[in-house]
Amino acid sequence: MTTTLTTTAVSAAVPVAATAATCRSAPLTPALYPTRVSHLHRSPVRHYGEHRSYSWLVDIDDLPAVPRWLRAFARFEACDHLHGRPGDNLRQRVDAVLAEDGIALPGGRVVALLMPRVLGRSFNPLSLFWCHDRTGALRAVIAEVQTIRGERHSYVLPPSGESQAAVAPARSRRADNTPFADDQGFFLVSAPLPGEELDLTVSLHDGDHAMMVATWRGRRRRASAWRILLTQLTTPLAPQTAELAMRLQAVMLRLRGVRQTPAPVSGQSARSPLPAGWAAGRSLAAS
Repeated sequence: MTTTLTTTAVSAAVPVAATAATCRSAPLTPALYPTRVSHLHRSPVRHYGEHRSYSWLVDIDDLPAVPRWLRAFARFEACDHLHGRPGDNLRQRVDAVLAEDGIALPGGRVVALLMPRVLGRSFNPLSLFWCHDRTGALRAVIAEVQTIRGERHSYVLPPSGESQAAVAPARSRRADNTPFADDQGFFLVSAPLPGEELDLTVSLHDGDHAMMVATWRGRRRRASAWRILLTQLTTPLAPQTAELAMRLQAVMLRLRGVRQTPAPVSGQSARSPLPAGWAAGRSLAAS
């Protein structure tokens, strides 16, 4: 019998549907998305890499109650995301990021796509927070990127639906996990709220040229004890594997003569809000 994890108690007999969203546009949580992550570098050299991973879709105010014997493989810590004071929970950290952009969504649901800690190790190349108001309308999306040097950057995006949002000049991110990037360009993010399918795209552009395209593709799976165990067999040590994949990719590009961006201070946290005049839905065709 499959044990379904709930977000209300460790007792796992209650189905996920019992914690259904009151927000009309938000999906049921928790859920697991086994993913295939790809990175296509198109300039200045061409290089392709991919690896398997997984992410959890969770309600940040109602995190999954994982059985004690499985917590080493699925643990969520607020300190692994965004910036804030010691002891702040995820809701407080999300509210603080939104407040810096003049956004207040008290009582609204926030659904997040996160990779949990595994055996005490955390690494989240891309985390997303879909922020709704009390009526259930999506008002903002926070995208957070973690680099291979431990730096985390967050971007507040307008709700762009299926279209792309231009998020920031690449130079403000000092993107050391995209070592081919110079001090020009901007990122486009396509991050529709996941349903049965997860379909995310982040691309780095210089004018109308796509220098890099990264994708995350997966299908929704019910969160259960069995599924957690299965992911440890099919995708063991996912945070460690994701970091290793990015490091190897950086080495390969360096060996091919790609200039690396100067490293920022280790552990530095940065906020990169949406610049004035950059609108949701702006899109450029990849050449």
